[in-house]
Amino acid sequence: MQFSNKVVWITGASSGIGEHLAYAFANRGAKLILSSRNEQELQRVKQNCRPETDILVLPMDVADFESVPGRVEQAVAHFGAIHILINNAGISQRSAVKDTLFEVDKKIMEVNFLGAVAMTKAVLPAMLKNKDGQVVVISSVMGKLGTPRRSAYAASKHALHGWFDSLRAELYEDGIKVTIICPGYVYTNVTINALTADGSPNKQMAEATRNGLDPGIFAEKALHAIIREKEEVLIGGKEILGVYLKRFFPSLFSRIARRLKVS
Repeated sequence: MQFSNKVVWITGASSGIGEHLAYAFANRGAKLILSSRNEQELQRVKQNCRPETDILVLPMDVADFESVPGRVEQAVAHFGAIHILINNAGISQRSAVKDTLFEVDKKIMEVNFLGAVAMTKAVLPAMLKNKDGQVVVISSVMGKLGTPRRSAYAASKHALHGWFDSLRAELYEDGIKVTIICPGYVYTNVTINALTADGSPNKQMAEATRNGLDPGIFAEKALHAIIREKEEVLIGGKEILGVYLKRFFPSLFSRIARRLKVS
């Protein structure tokens, strides 16, 4: 029960990684705040958690920036504190730069990057007041490299690293921890919900995603990193090697990347 009486707020909690993080935290005694745009699915996740888990379902859109402070006030009023914020809400992409409407680039940046920034800035005062807190960011292997048809998605994840690395350095003396988790392929609906060039959903699951890590296993590995207060961790299969290939053999990685037939 490593998280007994800890209040954990998970965005994007209605499915996939967020859903399974909710189960993992509940099994370790945490109190949960579950957020996403889909209240019905949040209620389903709540029902699937341990019956004794104290859960606040708080529907919201992280890209509705003006509403975020009000949601934080509700959360703090309910539990009195927020110990761990999991910035998980996000959306992927499947479209070439030349075909993609600017509004799609903008939406992806608003949800994936600015949504996490808005949530963190709103929650931070409560953490600083209590001199206790950990901010967790679900980034991606794409936060470390770029491949075809992922331009805005990769950009949004790269931005997370720059912003939250800076935040970590600023908050060191305050005792607030920042953990960035970079998933590889995880078996979720991420590719089904990914935006295409005109902003419509992709509506199909990529084979690599279908063969990806079970989200329950991913959640257990993520909690291990959170417990240890790791600064950054990569979680996935052989695709994780791409990060090291990019770092140590960038020209070779570039040659491989431009040949990729990414679905």
